[in-house]
Amino acid sequence: MKLIEIIKRNRKRALIYLGVLFAGVLLGWLFFGGTESSTTGKMTADHSAAQHKPGTVWTCSMHPQIRSDKPGSCPICGMTLIPLASEEPTEDGSAKFTVKLSDAAMKIAEVTVSTVEMKAPYKEVYLPGKVMPDERKIAQLTARYPGRIEKLFINFTGQKVTKGQVLAKIYSPELVTAQRELFEAIKYKDVNPKFYSATRQKLKLWSLTEAQIDKIETTGDVEFYFDVESPLTGTVTKREVALGDYVSEGKSLFEIVDLSHVWIMFDAYENDIPWIKMGDKIKFTIKSIPGKEFQGSVTFIDPVLDPMARVARVRAELHNPDDLLKPEMLASGILKTMLPGSNDALVVPKSAVLWTGKQAVVYVLTNNHNNMFEYRVIQLGAEAGNYYVVKSGLEPGEQVASNGVFKIDAAAQLKGEKSMMNPEGGKVSMGHSHGSMGGDAKPAEGGKQGVDQKSSQSSMKMDMGVDKAFKQQLTDVYKAHLVMQQGFIDSKQQEVKKAVPRIEESLKNVDMSLVKGEMHDHWMNSLNALNDALRRIKSANSIETQRNAFADFSENLYRTIKMFGTIGETIYYQFCPMFQDQKGAYWLSATKEIKNPYYGPTMPTCGETKEIIAK
Repeated sequence: MKLIEIIKRNRKRALIYLGVLFAGVLLGWLFFGGTESSTTGKMTADHSAAQHKPGTVWTCSMHPQIRSDKPGSCPICGMTLIPLASEEPTEDGSAKFTVKLSDAAMKIAEVTVSTVEMKAPYKEVYLPGKVMPDERKIAQLTARYPGRIEKLFINFTGQKVTKGQVLAKIYSPELVTAQRELFEAIKYKDVNPKFYSATRQKLKLWSLTEAQIDKIETTGDVEFYFDVESPLTGTVTKREVALGDYVSEGKSLFEIVDLSHVWIMFDAYENDIPWIKMGDKIKFTIKSIPGKEFQGSVTFIDPVLDPMARVARVRAELHNPDDLLKPEMLASGILKTMLPGSNDALVVPKSAVLWTGKQAVVYVLTNNHNNMFEYRVIQLGAEAGNYYVVKSGLEPGEQVASNGVFKIDAAAQLKGEKSMMNPEGGKVSMGHSHGSMGGDAKPAEGGKQGVDQKSSQSSMKMDMGVDKAFKQQLTDVYKAHLVMQQGFIDSKQQEVKKAVPRIEESLKNVDMSLVKGEMHDHWMNSLNALNDALRRIKSANSIETQRNAFADFSENLYRTIKMFGTIGETIYYQFCPMFQDQKGAYWLSATKEIKNPYYGPTMPTCGETKEIIAK
């Protein structure tokens, strides 16, 4: 009975709750029901019929690459297009900036800005070199007369000697005969003085001193052994005779070098020579003497370049009383100098500059609050350490992006604005018939595909969201290209051609389905450029033509790796300033050591590392 009462009581309570709930729903329908469809219709109508400014761009909230000049539906998902937030115009009414980033996108892309300023254009010139003896303090001892080495006081190379020290004694039959002629001439000195003078002069020409000749004449005794004396204090660096050797006139006997004063001969690349002047201080270290720094002054700059290595010799001099520095020791020098004849100049950080063939490009921050960046072509002067001198295109106080520049440029490219790879601006192709998004669907009439400032945040992530399998496949492409690069280093045209199929195969193995949307389109653009360069390398009839194509291949591979990333590789982005009529060209290397693929054995070490792409 109690159980029945409980059920009845709870049923009553449940009925009360259901009644309240039904009443609430009924009231809600009375106040809000029937208006949803009309409201939705009104919102849609508002989007399509609202008065927007001429030139309003419409996009899809789910697919921001879709652009249209009038309202409609997204060709991919069918959603209603919404108006794209208009960019703030400049004072003259035109949107001057190329890309606008949100604060979040700025953080993800790690964008930093630097102020363009006037400063003295100093540069650090790195100079490889080695220790050399002072050529003015080298003595080469040769036999002035034929004879036999009867006594030898120098037993090994490297022995220290002093000026006037006897190094060897020579027995010479010719000198014995010459002394006897002198004794005969003395007898007729008054009658035939010319004959007497001639016999003395003959002994002088054989390096006998006046004192030695006077001694022979005074004693009347024939000297059978003659001394070979050191003309200076130093070190015997060559000993080319042994005891008992018969030497002819002119035969080299010893080389003696005074190492108390040495030269350090540095190699200066052609583009560094304008920065070096007489009297500049060079600080240098010696590889075999770690922890000690030396300093010398520039005393000579070779007026003629080495035609093969394209370097000029720069000399510094140093006292070396303890013989600490020894010839052929390797040196690494740094010369800090200001460009001759220049005062304060406008400079921009190197990291802010993008290169588009012959042009240099920077992204100028035009509005601090809205993160607006303007694409601007500038003209550069000399390289000054971590800066370039600016000839035109920038003003003091302007701010430029100095980090994350490539990512800003990628966002501008996707947006259809001017960019490094699209300097004229305009539409950017975003669709492919084989793509998983959109298939063969056509964009809305008048549509312009790209990304707005909201979607640019995702494009800034670049390789952060790329599948690891895709990165590994791209790494295989990079490794395959190193085999071809070695062919260029060795200047072997056939080896270069043999390496091309392996690269083509590795490119085919890249699974493009692993990258979606914008990144997929970036990969397709890169793939076409890489394959085009490979085709040119295969069909080239000369290695010079191949190298021109290799320069394009390397540039595109660099951009691709920067965008998508690799796995487990530290890559050195290196630059040769001499290639293509001194326009220069880049390449990617697995080692820090310079091995120039554009000149091969001709100039193997020409170049420098511009960037390290860490794994």
